[in-house]
Formats: sequence, C-alpha cells, structure tokens
Amino acid sequence: MLTFSTPLAFSLLLILSLLSTAASEAPSECSPNSTTGSCRDKPESLKLKLIAIASILVTSMIGVCLPIFTRAIPALGPDKNLFVIVKAFASGVILATGYMHVLPDSFDCLTSECLPENPWRKFPFTTFVAMISAILTLMVDSFALSAYKKRQAVEVEPTTRVMDVNLETQNGGHFHGHGHGDGQGESKLLRYRVVAQVLELGIVVHSVVIGLSMGASDNPCTIRPLVAALCFHQLFEGMGLGGCILQAEYGGMIKAIMVFFFSATTPFGIALGIGLSNVYSDNSPTALIVVGVLNASSAGLLNYMALVDLLAADFMGSKLQNNMTLQTWAYMAVLLGAGGMSLMAKWA
Repeated sequence: MLTFSTPLAFSLLLILSLLSTAASEAPSECSPNSTTGSCRDKPESLKLKLIAIASILVTSMIGVCLPIFTRAIPALGPDKNLFVIVKAFASGVILATGYMHVLPDSFDCLTSECLPENPWRKFPFTTFVAMISAILTLMVDSFALSAYKKRQAVEVEPTTRVMDVNLETQNGGHFHGHGHGDGQGESKLLRYRVVAQVLELGIVVHSVVIGLSMGASDNPCTIRPLVAALCFHQLFEGMGLGGCILQAEYGGMIKAIMVFFFSATTPFGIALGIGLSNVYSDNSPTALIVVGVLNASSAGLLNYMALVDLLAADFMGSKLQNNMTLQTWAYMAVLLGAGGMSLMAKWA
C-alpha cells in the first residue's frame, strides 16, 4: 500500500524537468540579499526557530494522537455521533488548508516577479498541477480498490463453491450461504487505509515546505506570529489525520510510524532550513519552482481528499442521511473548522 506515492513522485519529477529550464532568466533584483529588511536579527530568529521546533513537535503529536487515544472513551468511538462531528470539524480544517494556505502559497511562488514572465505568468501552472494531482489521487483511490476487489473475488470464489457443494450434499437442497458482509467490511477498511496514507502524503509535503521556509528566514517579525499559527495549524490538521488513522485500524507499529512522520516533518523542515539558511534563498528561481509545484501538488491532493474521501463519503453515507439533526451539526462543524483555519491564513 505504500507504493501510492510513485505516480505523484514521477509526475512531479517530470514537471520539474520540463519547467526548471526557464529559471535561468530570473531578474537580478531577486538575489538573496534583496529580502533584507529592517526586522532582521539572526540570533533572535534562531532562538524562535528552536522554540518552534519543540512547540510544533508537541502540538503535532497531541493533535494526531488525540483521536487515536479517544478509542478508550466510549462516547468518542468511531460509531458515535460525537466522533462524526469532530471528524467533520477536522475535515473542514483540511479543506481550508488546501484552499486557503497551500494553494495561495503556490500562486505566490509560480507567479513571482523573480521568475521570467514567459511561461510562468502566461500559463496558470498552479491550477494545472493541482488538477493533475487530484486526478492522480483519484487514480490511486480507484486502482487500489479495484486491485483489492479482484483479489478478494479470486479468494472468495473457491470457498463459496465448496460451501455450496457441502450444503447441497448434506441437505439435498439448493441453499447458498454466501458471506458478503465481511468482504464489504474489508473493502471499507481498505478505503480508510488508502485515505489515511494518501492524506498523510499531502500533509507531509506541505509540512516540509512550510518548515523549510520558516527555517531559512532570519526575520523574527515574520517568525514570531508563525510559531503560534503553525501550532494551531498542526493541532487541528493532526486531529483530521488521527481520525483517519483510527478508522483505518492499523497495528501499533504502523500507527506509530504515521504519527512520527506527521509530527516530525515540520520540525525537520525547520531544521533543514536552518542548516541551509546560508545557501538557500526563497526568492531563487529553483526554490520558487520546486516549492510552488510541491504546494500545488499538495493542494490538489488535500482538496480531493477533503471533499471526496472525507466530506462526501460521510455526508452521503447512511448515518448522516438518516439523521437530519446530526447532519446539521456536522455541517456547522465543517464551517467552523474551515472558517477557523481560513482566519489563520492571515498569519500562516
């Protein structure tokens, strides 16, 4: 199941190889020193970055572990109404992350004045890459389920045939005991697992990018509000991912790996940015193209996952369709989550 990243990685490398050649014509005013401003203090920035690494790591772990540990609380079980409302809130957070945080960042990068006008401001690369990313995510979703159903059909058919023969021999009749309930349950479980893995991929890509940007900055006036904003960002985003991991019913080892990667990627990005701060410039053509394409890919993936695999799957399901009151509360939770995360776009 971990091979789902192959098509996204291949398409990303292909796009970068085709487009990065245009970066050589960047204007001279986009040198690393061009961003120097009045609020530039390297020692103070380093102190804030170290605080950010610790605080974001802790809040990320709390956010992603919270839904997993609530399994011990009966009222917050996956089959309870309260869990549905909390998941709807987290899904709204993920939706707003894609539309309000990641996509605008990609537009800023790929339409920057530091890139040549042709082709970067002549063609909407951000929306094109996001569209391709969403289609590839759909392909991963579809092919994974198709492969599972095909394998399941091959495994179930001999067992069903033996069961039918035994029943006919014993009873002299034509009673058929087909057990499709377990197959449907396993198919649903597989879908939850695909959703959890693909969602984590999109979040991890975005987390590394925002961590790298913060780590490479020497502007404490920018970093200070980002620390608080990113802590809340990772907390709520982690709740959404944690709910998906809970429904996927992974073993302890897989859960620990997924929690670790989500929690560590933003701090890793910050540490990487600190290490590269002397050579990395977020206004360089190569950085703008790579970050812009990565953000666009992540945005397309997150938007697809939030709308199709999280919100549509729940709101079109029987639990919400048969309970208008619960459906209304769930919509309010979605709007609250999306609205809160949209408000945070002012700072992060």
